[in-house]
Amino acid sequence: MSSSDVNVKLSRLLLLAHKFNNFYLNGFQKGDIRPFLVEGQQVGLIKPDVIKQLNKYPEVFCIRDCEYTKQGIVELNPAFRDYSERTEKLDKVLRELRSKGLFSALQGWREEYYEVKAEHKSLLKMDRSATPLFGVRKYGVDINGYVRHPTHGLCIWLQQRSNTKETWPGKWDNMVGGGLSVGYGIKETAEKEAAEEASIPGDLVKNLVSAGCVSFFFESEQGLFPNTEYVFDLELPLDFVPHNADGEVQAFELLPANECIERVFTADFKTTSCPVVIDFLIRHGFITPENEFWFTQLVELLHVPLQSLYTYKQRLEESRKHHQQQQQTELILINKSLENGHAINKTITKTN
Repeated sequence: MSSSDVNVKLSRLLLLAHKFNNFYLNGFQKGDIRPFLVEGQQVGLIKPDVIKQLNKYPEVFCIRDCEYTKQGIVELNPAFRDYSERTEKLDKVLRELRSKGLFSALQGWREEYYEVKAEHKSLLKMDRSATPLFGVRKYGVDINGYVRHPTHGLCIWLQQRSNTKETWPGKWDNMVGGGLSVGYGIKETAEKEAAEEASIPGDLVKNLVSAGCVSFFFESEQGLFPNTEYVFDLELPLDFVPHNADGEVQAFELLPANECIERVFTADFKTTSCPVVIDFLIRHGFITPENEFWFTQLVELLHVPLQSLYTYKQRLEESRKHHQQQQQTELILINKSLENGHAINKTITKTN
């Protein structure tokens, strides 16, 4: 295979990065995307189709235009006193929307809750299935399980998701992955998912190596997915074979790294797991600036600055400050005008 053939193949990586960042690259151009506020903090982004339904619950959601930023916002009723009341009021609405069958995302309801936070403060919790409707930032963990094969070199374990999974049924995925749920930390979640999804024993799990994180902003028919995934690498012995313990995985397969790249390009691979595999292949030298023309852009799209999209509070403060400065400037001009007028009147009086 010539070097030009390699470049053509790997240029598909940038297209794939655009796919799992389709909202980040194009979403804000599609319509009235509004910040979702809780206790004055932006915790999400809401699309027009969801806003249309939330309008029917004025006792729970305040939908208005901000006088300072001139931007439309959706705010959870600030009269709700605390974490429990906010959670209860929102949950009641979500269950009603679920019963009406209005949103496909809610068909995956599982009584598994995510913390909704701002500046490290927990404001409420909501069912995991509802988070795409509110564009709430989601956090998860992924484990890259790999072996160093004497013949095939570095090989990567992949799982095939169960056909009964609510999301991405039957798709190929990272060996282990799961979202951060209420009551679990990052490392704790990784260890729990390793046991449940791949039956990895404790004496192997202790070798987990933190490898940073990836972030991206994907949109599907279910909603918005501003995801940050904490990544771990785990080198496994050649004789270890993962097997599932919770019924959510139907198969595992060990692939050489180059074959793993090809698998990621297929429609059979879970789109929102692609960033983790690509990141692993970059860190282990299989995707490089020498064989990927768009290497820099690719790396940037694995680390989308999601926080910059959730800055309503900062923009509000800046707008208020600007408004105050304008008022002060106008007041100074008025005072100067009055002083000048007074001085002119005094001059006229003296002349007379």
